Amino acid sequence: MGDTHRLPVALVNGLHADARHEVVEGLLREVPHSVALHHDLSTAGTGSVHRTVRDASGVLTEGDAPLVNDCACCALREDLMPELERLAADGVTRMAVVELWDSVEPKAMAEVIAAHGRGLVEVSSVITAVDPALVLPCLVNGDDLAEAGLAAAATDRRTVGDTWARQVEYASAVALVDGGEADDEDRAMLRQLHPTAPHAASGSRELAELALAGFDVEAAGARQDPACALLPQEAEEAGVGTLVWRRHRPFHPERLYDALEDLSCAAARSRGRFWLADRPDTLLSWDAAGGALCVEDRGPWLASLPGAAWEMVPPLRRAAAALDWHPEHGDCCQHLVFVSPGLDRDGLTALLDSCLLTDDEYHAGRDGWKSLPAAFDALLDPVH
Repeated sequence: MGDTHRLPVALVNGLHADARHEVVEGLLREVPHSVALHHDLSTAGTGSVHRTVRDASGVLTEGDAPLVNDCACCALREDLMPELERLAADGVTRMAVVELWDSVEPKAMAEVIAAHGRGLVEVSSVITAVDPALVLPCLVNGDDLAEAGLAAAATDRRTVGDTWARQVEYASAVALVDGGEADDEDRAMLRQLHPTAPHAASGSRELAELALAGFDVEAAGARQDPACALLPQEAEEAGVGTLVWRRHRPFHPERLYDALEDLSCAAARSRGRFWLADRPDTLLSWDAAGGALCVEDRGPWLASLPGAAWEMVPPLRRAAAALDWHPEHGDCCQHLVFVSPGLDRDGLTALLDSCLLTDDEYHAGRDGWKSLPAAFDALLDPVH
């Protein structure tokens, strides 16, 4: 008799609250018998988050969910699944639209639904609602979310720029709410941040179809994982450029550290993976927006693992390593992408190249590399 029907869940997210709300209303109109859920995390200071469930005709139910571990996002997760399961069981709801609060990133919510859907619900899309005129103002905003009143928890240390960038880069579709002030540069910037995501106008039939198109949670997670992300390709449009910088020689730690400020401010957005000579077996991630840079230890390069351990590595990670593979160094490499209006390709390339090991330093080999100044220890091994 076929498989049990699963309730499609479209996650709508984005820092642009007005744009997000417009997208949700459009989906409710375009998809009959759809229902929207929203948890307002701004009420967390009262000890709870406020839940609203509505359809195209208006509010159906309202309620409050208590904080879990003093965490508003935890309360959202705990309250969301029972609500979705209730809608799945009613036999009437065709699609659930989960409107995520301003700074909530969709990746965590998509993974919760995938892990706990119990065969009743599944993520059908992740839609980021964007006013193109606000692309650069959001992306270059280095303020902490707390300063902007957008922190999801007291311990939230994210910035406006990097949060918004990840919201866009995770999406299966971008919903455009154009107030008429955007120009070609704004739209080109948005396309280059996530070239494979289709764009559709808010309230359009096309967006409603994209909302039900299906979503691969594992592939989307890999797209954001620096170890295996298939990063954007070279591009140039309307004054906006994407530079892909790839090399198979490690960075000199001290020269790179001294150049970090210039490199993190060289583009509106940059990300990728890099190789540091004094940590030759460690894959390091690079994530910058709004002039704020985060570097992290992401574990070993595949080339540093014994062959037997490769079976434990996800296929998407192995595929990404194969694309970067070098006969001598394996997947150890520099793979950084910079996206920005007015990008100085030549100057940026020259600066990055100057941070690599010289021929003499390179030929000293790994034993010699490990004796180089450990300039990144303060960033990667902070004292607690």
